[in-house]
Amino acid sequence: MRERLLIIGGGMAATRLVEELVACAPGRYAITVIGAEARLPYNRVLLSSLLAQDVAEDEINLKPSSWWRAQGVELRCGERVTAIDAQDRTVTLGDGSRLSWDKLVLATGSNAVRLPLPGADLPGVLTFRDCADVEQMRSAIKPGARAAVVGGGLLGLEAAYGLAKAGVDVTVVHVMDRLMERQLDAAGASLLKQDLERRGIRVMLEAKSAAILGEEKVEALALSDGRQIGVDMVVMAVGIAPNIHLAASAGLTTKRGIVVDDALRSSNANIFALGECAEHRGIAYGLVQPAYEQARALARILSGGNAAFEGSVTATNLKVSGIGVFSAGDYLGEGAQVLVWRDQGLRHYRKLVLRETQQGTVLTGCVLYGETSDGLWYLDLIERAQPIDEIRNDLIFGRALCVREAA
Repeated sequence: MRERLLIIGGGMAATRLVEELVACAPGRYAITVIGAEARLPYNRVLLSSLLAQDVAEDEINLKPSSWWRAQGVELRCGERVTAIDAQDRTVTLGDGSRLSWDKLVLATGSNAVRLPLPGADLPGVLTFRDCADVEQMRSAIKPGARAAVVGGGLLGLEAAYGLAKAGVDVTVVHVMDRLMERQLDAAGASLLKQDLERRGIRVMLEAKSAAILGEEKVEALALSDGRQIGVDMVVMAVGIAPNIHLAASAGLTTKRGIVVDDALRSSNANIFALGECAEHRGIAYGLVQPAYEQARALARILSGGNAAFEGSVTATNLKVSGIGVFSAGDYLGEGAQVLVWRDQGLRHYRKLVLRETQQGTVLTGCVLYGETSDGLWYLDLIERAQPIDEIRNDLIFGRALCVREAA
């Protein structure tokens, strides 16, 4: 008899786990996936493109309905788990029904953070996290619409891009001294700010939001220095918080996320967690690639294989308003050797961070702006910690030259 594997969460991490599982252990588990959103699992990375109407809704689906059926997976969309009974190995759904499981995987993702500002409950204050948020934003887009996006990180710039592409007058309000400070150094962030402004997106740095003004709806965003920005909507994109409510209620150990070991196992031996809700070695990753690496490891663990997740080199690869941005590893490089290459005409920027080890010089981080095609090659060098002494002089020029020289 097949073991019952229940996955709570219908997002990108859950989908990749199923994909990996059916590949390495076909038929071992009777898999049920429960997703709270009433639609097929989709690619959240494409939400800004959906907002900008560059893609249709069905184009962001990760897999068609036929794929789930062909794998023998029971996919239950639009249902919410309200409780987990770890002792009886059951979960309770919103309608009061219960499902049994032998092994449980939590892939509950994250929730958008909302700043507790005065006026934050006014109509027109939105977040940018799922398809429902996109629908709300679309309904607020009218001729001459103005928006303030609070947050100049990944989420905020994706929201700003989508709104601007849809014809909205957008101002990005960011409390830090540079955009995407978790992915870009000062030089890369400066180029990004300039290019966004060239595309009509205003950027205000070191600007702290103080209150949202309006009577019956949003009318302005007030800053702590007294300035006001007249807007029709405010989009809060100030970060995400792991969704740990179910796990905590079930008695699992939680900190910022659901605490897991190298086997992605929680404090209960039969309950696992992965993706944005999981905290591994003190880190709760908020990016897609670590979730996929966790899914690969967990599939092998659940299949009885000898696998472990020992952490991930964080990397960001995206296009902001059509601009390629890539960063990985120790992108700041304090106290390290730094190689920099710029092309002012093309507005390309490349920074590599090198450190000396007993084995030789290794690449530990990089920032690519404008031209990012070598990003994954650099990431591979970083992850493998392979000495680069023989190609050091050509490393800044990318894979093609280094491979040709090595040959």
